Amino acid sequence: MSGFSHIFPTHAIVSPAEPGTVSVGKSRKQAGFMDVKLNVVFWQEKWERGETGFHEPQANPLLTRHIGALDLPAGARIFVPLCGMSQDMVWLAEQGFHVTGCELSDIAVRRFFIDLGITPDIVDVGPLRCFSAGNIRIFAGNIFDLTPDLLGPMGGIYDRAALIALPEDLRRAYAAHLLSLTGPVPELLVTLDYDQSCLKGPPFSVRETFLRECYGLAYALTILESRAVEGGLKGRGPVSENVWRLSPLPPPS
Repeated sequence: MSGFSHIFPTHAIVSPAEPGTVSVGKSRKQAGFMDVKLNVVFWQEKWERGETGFHEPQANPLLTRHIGALDLPAGARIFVPLCGMSQDMVWLAEQGFHVTGCELSDIAVRRFFIDLGITPDIVDVGPLRCFSAGNIRIFAGNIFDLTPDLLGPMGGIYDRAALIALPEDLRRAYAAHLLSLTGPVPELLVTLDYDQSCLKGPPFSVRETFLRECYGLAYALTILESRAVEGGLKGRGPVSENVWRLSPLPPPS
């Protein structure tokens, strides 16, 4: 990737509240509900307006370089949360993995299969809609409506754009929900680290301390690669892109 100018637009620099923030005085329960609702509206409108500069037309090189670090068996089932219409799923399927994505936008899921020239099978499953063709399956709808029974057992997780897409309160809820969906399984996680005061996000800065708070009881975290993003925050500060391997810890004796 030659830089993050496509996902750090000028209007995002030094802006006010994050998507999903609520006024002081709301209860945590109210705030959590409103965070989810506002975040859903934010991303639905992005897709409806075609503001998809974050989409990459080919598999991400961080994935192709580091997926082997998970040591997954041939044919393993990999979950790709908040997948958009990512070509990473195509690449993973071409490697023989069975890929399951979850994406809020029905528009994104339909475009994904149209671009591949494939007509998927479509089944409504509760509040979600499941699109499937070959060894790719995508649930369209809110990831918080996805259940372990619907998802089925997974052998690994690839998260390049989910954790960094969510404001902090939702990140914590997402991390807990992800663990409830899959249990601790090997995960390849990509994060960004920068001065959050310079950018409202998304994408959001996610520090190592946050990762250890959310995942440290279930996983050993190992950084596989860290690199400076060319151009940073449009010259207003540096950005590092970090690749993490999350390895399940053995159960306590």
